[in-house]
Amino acid sequence: MRKTFINLNQLTEIIKKYPTPFHLYDEKGIRENARRLKQAFSWNKGFKEYFAVKATPNPTILKILQEEGCGVDCSSYTELRMSEAAGFKNEDIMFTSNATPKEDFILAQKLEAVINLDDITHIEFLEKTAGIPETISCRFNPGGNFVINNAIMDTPQEAKYGFTRSQLSEGFKTLVNKGVKHLGLHAFLASNTVTNEYYPVLARMLFETAVELNKETGAHIAFINLSGGIGIPYHPEQQPADIYHIGQEVKKAFEEILIPAGMDDIAIFTELGRFMLGPYGCLVSTAIHQKNTHKEYIGLDACAANLMRPAMYGAYHHISVMGKENEPCDHQYDITGGLCENNDKFAIDRMLPKIDIGDLIVIHDTGAHGYAMGYNYNGKLRSAEILLKEDGETELIRRAETPADYFATLDCNKAFIEKLKYS
Repeated sequence: MRKTFINLNQLTEIIKKYPTPFHLYDEKGIRENARRLKQAFSWNKGFKEYFAVKATPNPTILKILQEEGCGVDCSSYTELRMSEAAGFKNEDIMFTSNATPKEDFILAQKLEAVINLDDITHIEFLEKTAGIPETISCRFNPGGNFVINNAIMDTPQEAKYGFTRSQLSEGFKTLVNKGVKHLGLHAFLASNTVTNEYYPVLARMLFETAVELNKETGAHIAFINLSGGIGIPYHPEQQPADIYHIGQEVKKAFEEILIPAGMDDIAIFTELGRFMLGPYGCLVSTAIHQKNTHKEYIGLDACAANLMRPAMYGAYHHISVMGKENEPCDHQYDITGGLCENNDKFAIDRMLPKIDIGDLIVIHDTGAHGYAMGYNYNGKLRSAEILLKEDGETELIRRAETPADYFATLDCNKAFIEKLKYS
């Protein structure tokens, strides 16, 4: 059985303070991973990781990453506000959005964030609403299929994001004419891939495009943003991506393409979320029901409101029955939540040790896109977030929601709120 960063004895102490379900994060693992990434790209003097806030939007997590030298990538007004409050400012904030409201652009400009435009029409829209800054970036969508080693990794032609290649040339010329002094190039062409070839292949494409754009437009390209896409091994048999190998292969492409073109001052940026946080979080739950009908079910006190990925994507998350990690997996279960949706299942036909009511169940790899994708269907309340600190102590970094939180936005309905007070 695959191990997690927490053991039964530690969890037994934690649940004395915090009832399940809750998301738990490993500070030590987060810091060590951030340092590995930084070391892997240390050959590039301008390298910076802009953590994708959408993956784990918690200010305590953001502060940890800030201490490790990371910036933040924001995609909305709210994420910009959170990042500002956490102490990020100016070029430490990348703003990458689409179908962007004017209020978001205005705030991004106020914070002097680096704006990454998704669409050529946004040039005029940004100029009218907030003005054009001296440094700006454009997102590239090459269309077609994105292929590595004759395998289709993803289909950019189906994605709603980014400029076409011809729009990039037009957009860069327009921005230079409007006074932009430093331009960036960005692309996100595959999601959650553990292949070591993804970043190097993407880098070569972007480096070659940057050289072409520089010749076509005379634009000074200051940075190239490889965005996210490096995944994590959700399945036990998968091997993790080797970030050191990846860094060296990107360096090789840099030396072969950009240096001969006289563009060796380009900084390399990343916008990793899942890679940065995924393995360093887990969802801790308790088995509260057992049902035997056509199948054998174990019902948890957590549900898809706490972790949506299995219900939405059919995604695999490894499961540990705490204290039984070394027992044989000789029972077949569907592990479910309590939503009125049949897809509210964390696992289907999963072979696990025998589960008893009261057993603590840990669902692995929820550090990114776990709590963040939570919702309130069926009136379910989102769980707490807890940080396991480097010294072994715990810190509540987001309390669990209460019914009062759920009803708070109904304060316009005064009569209803008064009834709630006395019910």
